[in-house]
Amino acid sequence: MVIGGEAADVPESAVVRLTAWVRGNVQGVGMRWWVRARALELGLTGWARNLDDGRVEVVAEGSREACEQLLTRLGGPGSPGRVTGVTERWSEAHGVESGFVQR
Repeated sequence: MVIGGEAADVPESAVVRLTAWVRGNVQGVGMRWWVRARALELGLTGWARNLDDGRVEVVAEGSREACEQLLTRLGGPGSPGRVTGVTERWSEAHGVESGFVQR
């Protein structure tokens, strides 16, 4: 399930920032490593980190198309743990340093 705003009227080639909060049994199951691998495959920069409330926060920058693909994968089959929901927020890119890291 995906809840949140959409990147309406933004060209697919535009660089955007996706912030996603993944809920469920998502800590201690390799989620941050898995997100990093998927993000690097898609050419995205950013990070994934555990939050104190049990969610994983994902911040990714790159093309809208690549960010949408990552968002789809976050709650899709093959993601580690048990994802019960993903909340998303779209914004302008801030210029994240190169690479994708686990925090």
